[in-house]
Amino acid sequence: MSVNAWLKSHRPLAGAALLRAVWFNTANGVFAIMQAWALAVILDAVIFKHAGLSAVQPWLWGLLGLFGMRALSVWLAERSAFHAAAQVRATLRDQVQRHLQRLGPSYLAGQRSGALVETLTKGIDDLEGYYARFLPAMTLVMILPLAILAAVLPMDWLAGLVLLVTAPLIPLFMILIGSGAEARNQRQWTQLTRMSAHFLDVIQGLTTLKLFGASRREVAIIAQVSDAYRHSTMQVLRVAFLSSAVLEFFATVGIALVAVFIGFRLYGLAVPMPTWIVIPDVTYLQGLFVLMLAPEFYAPLRNLGTQYHARLGAVAAAEQLMQVLDTAPTQINLGTQPLAVTRPLGVRFEAVCFSYEPRREALTDLSFAIPPGQRIALVGTSGAGKTTVVNLLLGFLVPSGGRIVIGEQALADLDLADWRRQLAWVPQSPRLFQGTLADNIRLGRPDAELDAVREAARRARAAEFIDALPLGYDSPVGERGAGLSGGQIQRIALARAFLRDAPLVVLDEATANLDPESERLVQEGIDELARDRTLLVIAHRLNTVRRADQILVLDGGRIVEQGTHDALLAADGRYARMIAAHGQRQHRSQSA
Repeated sequence: MSVNAWLKSHRPLAGAALLRAVWFNTANGVFAIMQAWALAVILDAVIFKHAGLSAVQPWLWGLLGLFGMRALSVWLAERSAFHAAAQVRATLRDQVQRHLQRLGPSYLAGQRSGALVETLTKGIDDLEGYYARFLPAMTLVMILPLAILAAVLPMDWLAGLVLLVTAPLIPLFMILIGSGAEARNQRQWTQLTRMSAHFLDVIQGLTTLKLFGASRREVAIIAQVSDAYRHSTMQVLRVAFLSSAVLEFFATVGIALVAVFIGFRLYGLAVPMPTWIVIPDVTYLQGLFVLMLAPEFYAPLRNLGTQYHARLGAVAAAEQLMQVLDTAPTQINLGTQPLAVTRPLGVRFEAVCFSYEPRREALTDLSFAIPPGQRIALVGTSGAGKTTVVNLLLGFLVPSGGRIVIGEQALADLDLADWRRQLAWVPQSPRLFQGTLADNIRLGRPDAELDAVREAARRARAAEFIDALPLGYDSPVGERGAGLSGGQIQRIALARAFLRDAPLVVLDEATANLDPESERLVQEGIDELARDRTLLVIAHRLNTVRRADQILVLDGGRIVEQGTHDALLAADGRYARMIAAHGQRQHRSQSA
C-alpha cells in the first residue's frame, strides 16, 4: 500500500467530526458571499444613491449578523477539525501500542528506542495537520470556488472567465514545487529520528561516557548531527516560502486582472478584446460585489497550498508508522481456548525447535518436562538457549517445530492473554515504573487491596524496609527504581509474584548482582514462593540451583544432562565442569 493510500484509509477514524469541519467551512464560504453582497449594496446605496442611515440600517444589522455567523462557523470548524485529528491520533497510538505488544520484546530489542519514541510522539502528532487542515482544505477547494463562480458568472462572465483560467495555475505550481519539498521533508524526518535515537543513547550511557572520557567527543558528534538537521530544516523552509510566494503571486495577478477589467468598464473604457466578443457592462454594485469575491475565490486555493506542507510532514511520518505496523509478529497465536487451571501447573516441551535466522538453530528437538509443584533449574553457558526457552514459554516467540504443552493443552491453542494471567515472572533486572511502591507491587493485580499488598511484601521480605520509609507504601518510585537498592528492587518484584498468586513462576536468576544479606532475604522469599507452585529457574549463578528438584543442563539448544545437583556432580560431566569453573572464579574473586 502506498503512503497516500495508507493515509486515506485512516480517514474514517476521524468520523463525523471531519465532515462537520467541512460543512462549517462551507457555511463560512456561503456567509462570505452574502457578506460581500451586503457590503456592495450598502456602499452602492450610500455613495451613489445618497441613502441615509435609516435606509441601510437593515443591511447593517444583517452584516453584523453575518460577521457573527462567520466567526461562529470558523470556531466550530476549527473545533471539529481538532476533534477529528485527535480521534485519529488516539486510535493510531492505540493501534501502534497494541502492535508493539504483539511484536514483543524480540522486536523491540533490535530497534533504537529514540527512533521509536519519535515515531510514536511527534510522528503521530504530525498527522494532525493532514486530517485537521489538508483534508478539509482539499474538499473545500472543490466546493467554494464553484459556489463563488456560480455567484459571479451571472453578474460578469468576463470576471468569471478570468477566475476560471487563473485558478488551475495555483494547484499546478503547488504540485510542481511540492514534489521537490516532499523528498527534502522525508530526509529531514529521517535525520530527526536518527538524532533522537542517538541523543537518547547518549543520555542512557552518560555514566559510561564520562568514565571513559568520551563525553566531549559525543557532544561534538551531537552538534554535527544537530547542524545537519538544521540545514535540512532550512531547505524545507526555503521551498515552503518559495511555494507560498508563488501562490500569492498568481492569486494577486488574478485579482488584479479582475480589478482592471471591472475598472475599465466602470470608467467607460474599452476592454482590449476581439470585436466579435461582446463585453457586458457592469454597474458599481456588480463590480464591487465581484471584486470583493475575487480574494474569497482564491482563498481556498491558497489555503490548500499552505496546508500541502502539512501533508508532506504527514507522509514522512506515515512511512515510519507503516514500517512498524507492517512488521509481522513472530508470535502468531490464534488460540482461543481458556486454560484449564490446575494448581500446581505442569509444562512439557515436546521436540521444540526454533531459529532466529535460517540455518542458525537456537533450539533443536528440545524435550523436557516441568512436573507440577517442582522447582526446575535450567543452566548452561551464554548462548545455550535459556532465554529462548523463557520467551517461548511466555508466548513472545512461537516454535518453528514441536509444541509446548501446558497441563494437557497445547500452548498454541490457548488464549495468550489468559495463559499469561497464570504466570508470574521475576527477572534478573526488574523494571519499576513511575508511581508508588504499592502501585508497583499491584502491577499484576491493580485492584488488590492494601492489606493484600502488605501481605505480599511481608512474604517477599520487603515489608521491613517499606515500613521504614516516611510514606510507606505511598512512597514514590523514581525511574527504574531510582532511590532503591538492587536488593530492594528485587524484593518488590518478588512481592509482585506473591500478589499475582500464579500457579507457574519463572525466575530469571533473581539473586544475581546482590549482596549476601539481600541474596539471603530474596532466597528466603523464593523458598516460600515455591510452596504449592511450579518454578522454572533460569540460573547463571550455579550456587543458587542446589535446592532444585531437577537441574537441566542446556548446550547448543539441547538438553545434554539432567538430574539433581548431587547426581550431576557424581556424573562428572558438563555440569560438574561448570561447577568447578564457577568455584575457581569465586576463589579468584575472594583472593583479589
